[in-house]
Amino acid sequence: MLNFLSRPMVRIVDRYLPDPFVFVLILTLIAGLAAVLTQGSAPLDVVGMWGDGFWGLLSFSMQMLLVLVTGYMMASTPLVRRGLSALAGMANSPGSAILWVSFVSLAASWVNWGFGLVVGALFARELARTIRVDYRLLVASAYSGFIVWHGGLAGSIPLSVATEGHPFTDITGIIPTSETIFSTFNLAIVVALFIVVPFVNRAMMPREEDAVYVDPALLAEDDDAKVESTTPAERMENSYVLSMLIGAAGAAWLIQYFMAGNGLSLNVINFLFLTLAILLHGTPRHLLNSLNEAVKGGAGIVIQFPFYAGIMAIMVQSGLAVSISNGLVSLATDVSLPFWSFLSAGIVNFFVPSGGGQWAVQAPVILPAAQALGADLARTTMAVAWGDAWTNMVQPFWALPILGIAGLRAKDIMGFCVVHLILSGIIIAVGLTFI
Repeated sequence: MLNFLSRPMVRIVDRYLPDPFVFVLILTLIAGLAAVLTQGSAPLDVVGMWGDGFWGLLSFSMQMLLVLVTGYMMASTPLVRRGLSALAGMANSPGSAILWVSFVSLAASWVNWGFGLVVGALFARELARTIRVDYRLLVASAYSGFIVWHGGLAGSIPLSVATEGHPFTDITGIIPTSETIFSTFNLAIVVALFIVVPFVNRAMMPREEDAVYVDPALLAEDDDAKVESTTPAERMENSYVLSMLIGAAGAAWLIQYFMAGNGLSLNVINFLFLTLAILLHGTPRHLLNSLNEAVKGGAGIVIQFPFYAGIMAIMVQSGLAVSISNGLVSLATDVSLPFWSFLSAGIVNFFVPSGGGQWAVQAPVILPAAQALGADLARTTMAVAWGDAWTNMVQPFWALPILGIAGLRAKDIMGFCVVHLILSGIIIAVGLTFI
């Protein structure tokens, strides 16, 4: 049904979208040139901004690499493999597989974005083992659920403004989540996307002659062969005692953490996945064998995230991000400000693909404008959050973990994601402006 739209998008993206590493190099040049031409920055100053900021995402880069690695290691355990297989068995056709992975990814991403990325990718792999379905669309469907993350329980911007002492308290005060995450307009957007996204994915199923399938054998996890321990070193590597002791310690910490009323964060998700992987693999050797396979998909994260850190430094230090926001916000009224804030956040997200980083850049522009115009501060805040989530559909930055797990390239899924960019943009803009 939507093939008339998705087919040309897939062909165009396949022909013209370069590898994400080339994409980030092009973004670097665009950001640098724009800073020189529009902000009056000297070329050498721009180079200095870029180089000084190049390593600003090292901590986050490691977190994202661990999302991929720990999620893969957990998924390769026999118990999890059987569980995913049982869940995948509930899908009995290519269409139901697309719907299943879409719903699961949407729900997981609404709870926590890191959790959603990993769960969606792992479930897509398992479905592809059991059902003959276009693998590109299956993985794209898993990624499409990511669209709801910033309107969900782990949305960094609404959680920030709900926190006592946040940086913009003097403008907004404390904005409770009842006015942002659980507001009527935000829940309406989320519900609409939960309905539309799965059925759009289902409607984009390609014709048989256009479909691309994957050999299930390529996705199968080899069982670790039993190796006889003949030396003290080998006995330690194959010791269940070591894994059980460390796994028990990790489980104890997690129980204490959640009993204290704490919620999910990226570090906690990684710790949870790693603890489960240690316990379920049983021995250090089995875990290490899984690790050797897991790290193969992490090359893109390792090399590309520093370049994005450099781009973010150019955008912030040159004033380019603020100029983009100012230019669009200057067109706004009290009613249309959320729409223009959403649009500006979507543009800035290409260059500053971090919710927290983007809020630090745009809030000093958006919030005073909302205050001056008498616009709804909570709605305007969520407009920035949704703009950040919206263009993630075609920003390879966040797709890297799911692509690493799935074993695909960005161009394999981005044609389908362009369709979601168009349709979700309409839904979110209407929700922010009229509900």
